[in-house]
Amino acid sequence: MCRNIPPSVLAPVEDAARDGIERFGAGCLIRDRGRILLLRRKQGDCMAGQYELPSGGVEPGESVEEAALRETLEECGLAVTITGYLGSVDYTNRKGQRGRQYAFTATAPSTEPIILSEHDDFVWVRPNALPPNVSDPVRGLIALAERR
Repeated sequence: MCRNIPPSVLAPVEDAARDGIERFGAGCLIRDRGRILLLRRKQGDCMAGQYELPSGGVEPGESVEEAALRETLEECGLAVTITGYLGSVDYTNRKGQRGRQYAFTATAPSTEPIILSEHDDFVWVRPNALPPNVSDPVRGLIALAERR
């Protein structure tokens, strides 16, 4: 577990109710040789064709850090080590629920093979050469990671 996560990330889910947050997600910005891993959402999915960080929902009783590790393994087959807390973005899903996505920086002892389960493509990209179909919140998290 990463020790430099702000207490606000570790606070109970109930504390987020004052912000109107109903759903929680977590993911990892994985770095390898100056590149970042992005996964493309399948056609027919919400936000089809968009590239995103490996991420997904936090399960009941799971910490955001545990969810980030689990979701990264499930979505691309990489067992990663979290190296730091990056930040969070709030969003509204297609059902109108407000959510908060927590992002961590991470490294992997091996970046091959990438095994996709919920996406149809992946790219390793340099932060200054992102594909056009990356959302503004993901671009913001990448920019934040580059300033650190």
